[in-house]
Amino acid sequence: MKDYYKILGVEKTASEEEIKKAFRKLAHQHHPDKQGGNESKFKEANEAYQVLSDKQKRAQYDRFGTADGGFGGFGGGPQGFEGFDFSGFQSGQVGDLGDIFESFFEGLGVQNRRPTYRKGSDLEMSMEISLEDAFSGITREVSFDTFIVCAKCSGKGGDLSAGTKNCATCNGRGEVREERQTFFGNFAQNRVCPTCNGHRQVPNKPCPECKGSGRTKGARKVRVEIVAGVQNGQIVKMAGAGETGEKGSGNGDLYLHIKIKPHNIFTRQGDDLIVKKEITAWDLLLERKIEVQTIEGKKIKVELPSGLNLREYLKVAGEGMPRFGSFGRGALLINLTLKSPGKLSHKAQKLIEEAEGA
Repeated sequence: MKDYYKILGVEKTASEEEIKKAFRKLAHQHHPDKQGGNESKFKEANEAYQVLSDKQKRAQYDRFGTADGGFGGFGGGPQGFEGFDFSGFQSGQVGDLGDIFESFFEGLGVQNRRPTYRKGSDLEMSMEISLEDAFSGITREVSFDTFIVCAKCSGKGGDLSAGTKNCATCNGRGEVREERQTFFGNFAQNRVCPTCNGHRQVPNKPCPECKGSGRTKGARKVRVEIVAGVQNGQIVKMAGAGETGEKGSGNGDLYLHIKIKPHNIFTRQGDDLIVKKEITAWDLLLERKIEVQTIEGKKIKVELPSGLNLREYLKVAGEGMPRFGSFGRGALLINLTLKSPGKLSHKAQKLIEEAEGA
């Protein structure tokens, strides 16, 4: 049995916010699109989050060690209880099988079923930006295909002014009864009606475009604001920008995975930027000022200090990337390389010899 709490690195008493933060950290660390990412660990963390972020699934997992509708060791295959929803049990220890069945069948009544429509799913997509975009921050419009609000009925599923009627599939009960054969014998189970989704009523004039669901397939356009200093591989959440739910039941969220394109001049290291600069021996000996380009496109003069160690970066504070979610900027780190001199003239050789003898 997988320990989802251990996978996310949280305690069993962790709050929803703590679970969400732990998942974001692991997703950022292991995302397969990121250099050094681990697809297996990313999927494992995602699986754990999908269970622990859902109140019913988490309650079921805490009680039975699984969130797939089974009883741990009894789950799966013809011997299992797949399809049954045990999330309605009260907290506490579960007794013998007789107690389980008694609690289960007591909850089969129609009056205990809460009608519900399906909420929209969360969506993920990648967004590639330049280093300059990451420096300044950008606003961009992205477009993708998903379920959107039905334009014909405005998401209502039909002409509500024409009234409603009992669902013909479930005869207004909100549920349909199914019988299943299991290892323990035949069991009757009530399921939410697939036609009315448990609402018992359907419009007299259902929308011909969406067939009463209130949503259709289409293109969704979302305006995305990327804040200055965003990191490569960072996940940006757009609340409510995902898939549209059925009949206004709520939209899912959109998760954008930011990918920053490699730059031909700068290399990013956290909030710092590294740039290469070639200098001559004369620059070094005479401690000249060198000209270096910044990410903003400016040219700045930097003085070469005496006793400079070419193995270390020459640091210019405040010329790096903005600190995401904070103030200030990182540094510009100049990686100096010494240009090999050409053949010296007789006069130059003589000057060097005189300097050495001085």
